[in-house]
Amino acid sequence: MITYEKAIEIIKANLRLLGTEKVDMMDSLNRVLREDVHSDMNMPPFDKSAMDGYACRREDIANELEVIETIQAGYKPKMKICKNQCAKIMTGAMIPEGADCVIIVEDAQEISPNKISSKKEKTSANICYKAEDVIIGQKLLEAGIRITEKEIASLALTGCVMPLVSIKPKVGIITTGDEIIEPANIPVESQIRNTNAYQLIAQSKKFGCDVTYYGIVKDNEEETTRAIFNAKDENDLVLITGGVSMGEFDLVPAILKKIGFNLLFEKVAVQPGKPTVLGKCENTFVFGMPGNPVSSFIVFEFFVKEFLAGLMGVKNYYKTLSLEMSFDFKRKRNERLARIPIKINAEGKIESVEYHGSAHISSLAFADGIISVPIGVSEIKKGSVISVRQI
Repeated sequence: MITYEKAIEIIKANLRLLGTEKVDMMDSLNRVLREDVHSDMNMPPFDKSAMDGYACRREDIANELEVIETIQAGYKPKMKICKNQCAKIMTGAMIPEGADCVIIVEDAQEISPNKISSKKEKTSANICYKAEDVIIGQKLLEAGIRITEKEIASLALTGCVMPLVSIKPKVGIITTGDEIIEPANIPVESQIRNTNAYQLIAQSKKFGCDVTYYGIVKDNEEETTRAIFNAKDENDLVLITGGVSMGEFDLVPAILKKIGFNLLFEKVAVQPGKPTVLGKCENTFVFGMPGNPVSSFIVFEFFVKEFLAGLMGVKNYYKTLSLEMSFDFKRKRNERLARIPIKINAEGKIESVEYHGSAHISSLAFADGIISVPIGVSEIKKGSVISVRQI
């Protein structure tokens, strides 16, 4: 059995970066950017008015001002502002030559059809200056980020309408177990609905993968072998839930070896997730995951995401918070790294959720995050500040 840290080392040592493709900007949402994006222009590209008002010389504010033109956004000024002159100007319009401030419309009073004066002796500049937001050549987006609606705006700003992104990883998902039935069916005694596959499908899609579901396979060697063999040839990664422990019908590790997978690790000192298996066959990888739903969720969160992030070149793919414990945590055994679902209360403190172990799927519905309890640690005192991984 290896430590979690060693397992991550093995994952990273075996990663290969997927290729890239250019996609339409509006199809790039949730994709991973693979090259830096730089601005091709200054922003603003010229001095522009921040407000509706009158552009003038600051030294003339105390005087009556002649309105010599009206400047709309999108049009260049035609005249230079000289002594005791101003131009009526709209928000976003180019500041005319000679002007160095804008009297906002609320502070101006009309004396005659073409003359105004300021109600105040002083005014702010009310100008957005050329390049004060972005300088030409400035890096706006960095390779490795996941594109959200915020990054779409930056892509549009720079004219990057076909960003270079990672190819989506292909993920195949297989559920094993004689007791598993699909959600639309009504379980009879000894049967349970298939939660793992759909949870993993959702997690994989949210992380930016193309997913193929291969259904439920029974606990027999022939059917399991056929499903894994088919999935192996069609995907970058295969996720198998169930069949990886030490029971009589836990066939997956032996079948993987028979098919030609090299098992990179078979047991990890984590709770839940101890029986997690990682195998490699040519360019295809497989994670064998425990059948309990919380186990499969947490294995995906802490193992599979690390793998997928490496395939796609994504950086900073999860968020953590440092929060205070609102309760005393204790456990009897401490030889494994424990992951515990928690919620964050209204005071921003860590609060326990009802959790009876890795089969307790409803605990995830109430959880906001996961805390990690290191090997050798048996308790965490109320008031301690620890890291929470948000989910």
